[in-house]
Amino acid sequence: MDARMSKLCQAALALSIAVACIGAAGAPALKVLGRDFEFPHSLPNVPAKLSQFSGLEINSFTTNDGVKLSYWEAGSGEPLIFVPGWSANGAQYFNLMALLARHYHVYVLDPRNQGLSQRVERGGRIARFSMDLKEFGDHLGIKSANYVGHSMGAAVLWSYIDLFGTSGIRKVAFVDEPISIYAHEDWMEKERSEAGGSTTSPERMVAAFTTGGPASRLTTDLKPFERAQLMDSPYFENSERFAAEFVKNDSKALARVLFNHAVNDWRDVVAQKIDIPAAIFSGDESNNLPSLRWGAICDSRSSPVLIHCGRTGRPLPDVQESCQICWGSALVPGASIAMN
Repeated sequence: MDARMSKLCQAALALSIAVACIGAAGAPALKVLGRDFEFPHSLPNVPAKLSQFSGLEINSFTTNDGVKLSYWEAGSGEPLIFVPGWSANGAQYFNLMALLARHYHVYVLDPRNQGLSQRVERGGRIARFSMDLKEFGDHLGIKSANYVGHSMGAAVLWSYIDLFGTSGIRKVAFVDEPISIYAHEDWMEKERSEAGGSTTSPERMVAAFTTGGPASRLTTDLKPFERAQLMDSPYFENSERFAAEFVKNDSKALARVLFNHAVNDWRDVVAQKIDIPAAIFSGDESNNLPSLRWGAICDSRSSPVLIHCGRTGRPLPDVQESCQICWGSALVPGASIAMN
């Protein structure tokens, strides 16, 4: 009986390992999305069709509160994890993934209620998004990685560092995000500028960015919204057309985190808890540029550098056109950093 039970246990174990391996297998992006896509512009070093990016995969995992999150991945080598900004998703990182997959194993996590991830009414807080990011790393089995947070993604990383520290981060980049979006009524102009305060009414800001509610520059910075409407770069147009083809946003779902995002103040985190190599990216078209010199107040062990990327100022950095040299310098091993 013991021998029979032993064989049954061995068989069950072998079956469970086989099932786990099947579940862990990568899913080609072309298969997940269901059809090919041809980009409107032919660009150097970037696939002209989705099907030409043979190593691009879209996979998913489930968080501890039962939310299914999707993520995009490509390449091999040292892990590099992108955290998209508010309303953004992995499809908009197609160009970056194609370029950087030659040097890294690149991941882009679609946050809850964004991209291909599940729409839910719970967890609309930056702290929960940072927990999702922690669980994502645990799911991948990654003990240490490079991280890049764009816009709200930078805030998610600040929350991650606040809650979990920096032991799991090799290098980090923050792209065009003020450390306090909400400008307090009792702040003097110097404090507002240094913190990056860009709205006096989070409610009006949320309405303007989700439902087209009335707003003016007196209540919120409208530059990100205005720049998002422009299609004056073939790189930007390619990624936006691709995302629009496969991702349908839900304004109500997106609004759940935006208010919480707007009222957080991360000055203590950037001043005291960033003790790893860091880079800060911005550009001429960004109203955040004056506030992004916060690197000077960081922990001396970090010594962040502000990398100024010309006219960049989009919701997603137009890396290939105006930031390729300095971005690559910050992320590609062995390169030197170019900055002003």
